[in-house]
Amino acid sequence: MKQKLFGLTLSELTALVLELGLPKFTAKQICDWLYKKETTSIEEMSNLSKKARALLAEKYDLGLLAPIKVQESKDGTKKYLFPTDHGKYIETAMIPDKHRKTVCVSSQVGCKMGCLFCMTGKQGFNGQLTAGEIVNQIRMIEEFGSVTNIVYMGMGEPFDNLDEVLKSTQILTSEWGYGMSPRRVTVSSIGIVPALKRFLSESDCNLAISVHTPFDKERTQLMPVQMAYPLQKIVDEIRSFDFDNQRKLSFEYIVFGELNDTPEHVKEMARLFDGIKSHVNLIRFHPIPGTPLKPTDEIRLLAFKEALNKKGILTTIRASRGQDIYAACGLLSTKAVVSES
Repeated sequence: MKQKLFGLTLSELTALVLELGLPKFTAKQICDWLYKKETTSIEEMSNLSKKARALLAEKYDLGLLAPIKVQESKDGTKKYLFPTDHGKYIETAMIPDKHRKTVCVSSQVGCKMGCLFCMTGKQGFNGQLTAGEIVNQIRMIEEFGSVTNIVYMGMGEPFDNLDEVLKSTQILTSEWGYGMSPRRVTVSSIGIVPALKRFLSESDCNLAISVHTPFDKERTQLMPVQMAYPLQKIVDEIRSFDFDNQRKLSFEYIVFGELNDTPEHVKEMARLFDGIKSHVNLIRFHPIPGTPLKPTDEIRLLAFKEALNKKGILTTIRASRGQDIYAACGLLSTKAVVSES
């Protein structure tokens, strides 16, 4: 198989053209075609010599992949199904909201983490996505030209594929790439501490940490990763990092009925997050098969939000979008979708 150009960084393209015996400036030209001029073929790269295009075409493909299925929710949310190089599939959600269009990208094919509340984890782990496959989820959707925000909250654990995730954010935010502000890109993680340290030092993008309960025993039941990387260690690492006034830190918190929505949880969260400038996103739980978890009711949810705000923790409730097409938080999974295709 030919290698793919899409998803390569400027430094990688520079090494590539030098290996082919082409001038160094050719790398920047290729970058422009890939990420600014939206080319669909190597032959379209008209400011490259015929020799350069022939050399590239001999060993490389452009590497763009179109979605094979699109579903649209009654609220305007769309879910795209993409093929991968593994012969598997991934899902991507596009969420419109007034003046914003947010794309929720996947970083892995399936997931290793086995969180009790997540459909992706129930399909197992089937491989890592390349930076090209991650960015392709944005480039190849209908709304590409009007996307305002990107969140790494789809299938997979981004910090378990950190090299490719960092490379993809570099393509999205670099001057030679798409030139997006890193403040419009948020990477969400359950908190793999070594990768967290790297992300904080190597990226300027926003960070979201999945919490879901401040208590060790409960979090272990919900998220087995707690045994390897306790929440207190994650928070300590965050506390030691000097966040600037632009980069945003948020904590994601799925609210389960009669489990993690009590005054004791409010008190412990206030202790845990004391002095950290952050934002808590409360997320409604959408029931999935094979789990004993259930949603909280709206009255308890609102009361929980108000109690956290009274403790000085800026807290909002995230709107649930795309439930009717299984595009909401925790529902992305290709098992049923692929069998229907």
